[in-house]
Amino acid sequence: MNWSGPRFGFADIDASPELSHYFTSFPGDSDFGFAALVEGVEAGVGWAVLLPADDPGYGFVDAETPELSLTTFEPFRGRGVGTALLAALIDAARQLQLTRVSLSVEDANSARRLYERAGFEVVGRNGNSDTLLLTLDWPCQLCPGERGVAFHACTHG
Repeated sequence: MNWSGPRFGFADIDASPELSHYFTSFPGDSDFGFAALVEGVEAGVGWAVLLPADDPGYGFVDAETPELSLTTFEPFRGRGVGTALLAALIDAARQLQLTRVSLSVEDANSARRLYERAGFEVVGRNGNSDTLLLTLDWPCQLCPGERGVAFHACTHG
């Protein structure tokens, strides 16, 4: 949210229901996340939450698709931290046998390139942000005959 400089503080987020719902119930039973450390210093965080249809997030697709949030802190931007966090979130989603994950990215946010490289595609628009969706290949790229299945006992990794 502060990708273009300080815009929101914790008090702003806590006071805004459309922002605070990403944090207030985390972690729920289906939520997951990671913190990235660089030389023992927290460099970023990434998490995924399931939000209900009656309280959707900016990147909401449906109640079964978790919405990812990713933050790389200054001065760690541009050093691969976001890439590593996104890869960990996508890997965790696959491990949990999820078929899709979504997120929201504001116009001009340079992280859009990261998401597009990972395979996210625009599926909607909310204000000055696009909703992006990643459909997870199942089970893996080495098993093309099995795509679209929710689970496959693959030995390819």
